[in-house]
Amino acid sequence: MSAPRYDLVVVGSGIGGYVAAIRASQLKMKVAVVERDRIGGVCLNWGCIPSKALLDSAKAVETIRTAPKEHGIEVGEIRANFSRVIARSREAADKLSRGVRYLLKKNNVDLIEASARLTGPNTVALSRSDGKPAAVEVLEAKYILVATGSTEKLFAGMKLGDGMVTSREALVLDRLPRSIVIIGAGAVGLEFGFFYQAFGTQVTVVEMVNQLLPGFDAEVADELRRAFAKRGVRMLLGHAYHSAAREGDVWSVTVEGEGERTTLQADTVLIAVGRTPLSANLGLEKAGVEIGQGGFIKIDETFRTTCPSIFAIGDVARPPLLAHKASAEGVAAVEIMAGVRKTGVDLTSVPACVYCDPEVATVGLTEAQARAAGMDVTLGKFPFRANGRSVATNQTEGFVKMVVSNPYKEIVGCQIIGHGATELIAEVTLGKTLEATAVEFGKTVHPHPTASESIMEAALAAEGEGINF
Repeated sequence: MSAPRYDLVVVGSGIGGYVAAIRASQLKMKVAVVERDRIGGVCLNWGCIPSKALLDSAKAVETIRTAPKEHGIEVGEIRANFSRVIARSREAADKLSRGVRYLLKKNNVDLIEASARLTGPNTVALSRSDGKPAAVEVLEAKYILVATGSTEKLFAGMKLGDGMVTSREALVLDRLPRSIVIIGAGAVGLEFGFFYQAFGTQVTVVEMVNQLLPGFDAEVADELRRAFAKRGVRMLLGHAYHSAAREGDVWSVTVEGEGERTTLQADTVLIAVGRTPLSANLGLEKAGVEIGQGGFIKIDETFRTTCPSIFAIGDVARPPLLAHKASAEGVAAVEIMAGVRKTGVDLTSVPACVYCDPEVATVGLTEAQARAAGMDVTLGKFPFRANGRSVATNQTEGFVKMVVSNPYKEIVGCQIIGHGATELIAEVTLGKTLEATAVEFGKTVHPHPTASESIMEAALAAEGEGINF
């Protein structure tokens, strides 16, 4: 029996892969998706979705703890069923995984649950994890799209277990740690730091760089540091991980900074030092696909690899490792294959979000990045403490900061820290895509009272026309 022939085989059903498959089907391509694990990939099952469910529970606990006194509402003792908190997050992931399965079927995409290995420019071999022969052993395709994503990074010599976990294990850990040391102050580390602190865990965050959220705007990072300190989180910035050893019921974690070593003790250690692309053991080299530094698959501006029939998107191809970037790249890649598009994705218009409290969201260049690139920029800043809606709801932490180029006043970047930042950034992202100016943002009527007025006010401030601050 000849191998099934497709226009496109997508390896990986994550948010990049399944979105690409559906778009390809809309473009009249015959498509198959191969998935070796859970439908929906890492983001849906082990990242974005369950973690946001956990953070929602943490914010609910904080609201119940702090709001009654402010609002004159009387409540009794707050108790949390932590295992139920974890179970709720798994239910959210499972529901959406079933939804992706339905969407693939609705769009006539063949879903094949097996491991994939490329055996040539146009062939994919299939195998089952249980060792039994796959119903179909080989797929042929005009194009192959690699969308295998990434996995958690560990330092050399690290071994998980006995309370040493990555985000993947933490998402199903239904026992609340008494204390936790988090190695890494990026988005994942800080989201879990906020989550555990809200439920009463003693949290220590260790970061090699001298600020939280390395690579983000320094002013935003400092504002977030103050907020975490206010919540009782201990932070060791400028400290590098050295070693960890299990001693009885606790971990002893040694870190180095400021010329000396410090030993921290906690019953749980969370490793959140980044992710590694899943490019190994796919047969890429045999298919003529080159892998570059860090394990990322080499691609051009159209997502084509060094083999013309094979494309790659998302975490396995290039930073930033963001789910929505992978989706955008997936759509762009298949539209390029179908000949209805020529350009890729402008990474400077891809927002990044951190969902701790206060939230952080950014798009485009920071002030430092813009100046380092030789740009003449003006800043517009507006604090939420001067925003009517924020004052009314007592959510006044943070600010909006716009980076505006001269002389044309285009928005080249925006950073937001505060309540609802991850929702507010979408307005600026759209404006940046449309090459909107600070004048246009400032003259756009925003509803009152809303937090969105802070974006208008920041744009006005960049023009020297700020009203409310």
